[in-house]
Amino acid sequence: MIPITAVDVRDAESLVVEVLRSGTLAQGPMVARFEDAFARAAGTAHAVAVNSGSAALTATLRALGLGPGDEVITSPFTFVATLNAILATGATVRFADITREDFAVDPDAVAAEITPDTRAILPVHLYGQTADLGKLAPLAEEHELYLVEDAAQAVGATFAGRPAGSFGVGCFSLYATKNVTTGEGGVITTDDAELADRLRVLRNQGMRTRYSYEVPGHNYRMSELHAAVGIPQLDKLDELIAARRRNARQLSVGLAGTPGLAVPAELPGREHVWHQYSVLIGPHAMLARDELVAELAARGIGTGVYYPKLVFDHDCFREHPQIPAVSRQDFPVALKVTEEVLSLPVHPGLSEADVDTIVREVREALGA
Repeated sequence: MIPITAVDVRDAESLVVEVLRSGTLAQGPMVARFEDAFARAAGTAHAVAVNSGSAALTATLRALGLGPGDEVITSPFTFVATLNAILATGATVRFADITREDFAVDPDAVAAEITPDTRAILPVHLYGQTADLGKLAPLAEEHELYLVEDAAQAVGATFAGRPAGSFGVGCFSLYATKNVTTGEGGVITTDDAELADRLRVLRNQGMRTRYSYEVPGHNYRMSELHAAVGIPQLDKLDELIAARRRNARQLSVGLAGTPGLAVPAELPGREHVWHQYSVLIGPHAMLARDELVAELAARGIGTGVYYPKLVFDHDCFREHPQIPAVSRQDFPVALKVTEEVLSLPVHPGLSEADVDTIVREVREALGA
């Protein structure tokens, strides 16, 4: 089986041993070292390490002061952490449809959702490519809104030469399958020193110094062991991105012209880091998306469907008081994508022969 993802953190062994020998396992100098490296990669003055991407989003929205009565506009096509973080603040969620080109919120749809209660725009940089920050950042500035980038899948991605997470407040995930992983973890990036300070207090149970509480907080701290796992990957981030880009190019060339299949595009002015290589299986394909998933599994090719439903299309959200009544049909582009999207392996662990095999099996399955 060629897996949809593969995790290799063997380069971290010496740093992990260093932490174990130090006797300092909770947040300490290794976390600070990781934060410095991440800030350099993101092009921001500050990086605040936390224990998950979900914590990054939740802490950021709290630190910005969002709460009941405020509205946040985001994508209906995302992982549930995006939605859960907004709900955790007590704020109201408004959704804007996406585009098929980048799978991210359509700036025009976002503009149409802005009301006097809107406080933040929360675009999701999906699959390793940023949303249209050239339109979303000015839109947020025009309406005096916070721009919070859900960059969970976009470490190293750029828009017009600027890194993801440097346009507003960046929220990254370091989960096991991400391009940079600490096993579990997250990071918040910002140029705002006061915001970074608030975030550091929030992540530490609201304490600036031991047993001196400034605000109600949480334990969002990253451990020294997790930071040690991530540092070597940041050191070779360019190499990891180059491998993913190489595999993506080989996939796109090989799959071009496959009946019923649309390959993803790296849009002008954006550097895609290919966290996922996500194709669209259209209605005229020989096999429907889910049939293709089963066929490829039988042929030894792992795949992923990210995501099979709109984020609010689950019983627990249907009558949630912080989600105004919405219908799946209100978001026709996102709804169609949930039915057609399929991710193929693109990770650095693939050989050139592996990619050739993926191309051959997909084309054969679809009658090419």
